[in-house]
Amino acid sequence: MGVILFESTSSSEPPLGLSLGVKTYAATGRTSAGDLSDCTGSVASCKVKGVTEAFSPELAARIERAGIVAVLIIDRVEDAEPLARALLAGGVDAMELTLRTEAALGALEVIRSKVPEMLAGVGTVLTPAQVRQVKDAGAEFAVSPGLNRSVVKAAAEAGISFAPGIATPSDIEAGLECGCRILKFFPSEPMGGLPFLKAMAAPYLHLGVQFIPLGGVNAKNMATYLADPLIPALGGSWLAPRDAIRAGDWAAITQLASEATAIIAQTRKS
Repeated sequence: MGVILFESTSSSEPPLGLSLGVKTYAATGRTSAGDLSDCTGSVASCKVKGVTEAFSPELAARIERAGIVAVLIIDRVEDAEPLARALLAGGVDAMELTLRTEAALGALEVIRSKVPEMLAGVGTVLTPAQVRQVKDAGAEFAVSPGLNRSVVKAAAEAGISFAPGIATPSDIEAGLECGCRILKFFPSEPMGGLPFLKAMAAPYLHLGVQFIPLGGVNAKNMATYLADPLIPALGGSWLAPRDAIRAGDWAAITQLASEATAIIAQTRKS
């Protein structure tokens, strides 16, 4: 998913109550983008230069409204458009194309051109060079499985919303040092799922941190995650299995997407 970068201009307590999407959370500093000049000191000393927002309120709200981001491995560029349309038919309008195949960037370009109503980002972004590549290809956000400060800095410099992956308290603190307040919790279920995440996140809640879990999340447990205010949205790798994409089984993908969006609607109603 995406990340919000903050700028702290003094050591005094900053204003609270940053609005993210349709909810309001306590947060530190102001949203901004640009060059991360220092990601090695305290949270308060991590400077983020620039005047434009690193993660637009509109994009944050859209991801939260979606409730789920389809996480995809695509092998053929020609599958990109029908895949995006199959997900949209099931009510899923946000996707993350992982950089695990040579077709990923070409697929992104096709989707941005032919299916503009789909919010399209890129995952498995591991290097600063890849940050620049996905930005040039039109990615609206980028995600990584872990936290690499040079990649976070490159994302800020490129002006692309970025969510690094975390799995430990040390990871969270490293993310906070670089201004990250939306973090990918990966791999979620193998690490202990929501109970582990809630225990780990407790010391940082006053900083407005939130998590997008991925890894072992599925239709059976997604409602439990979404009911918790820590979770604005999920990563859904089960929505479009790689073999279903290869087979062109768009009806099956639409069905999986429809089931997920129905669960989201029911969870938010209760």
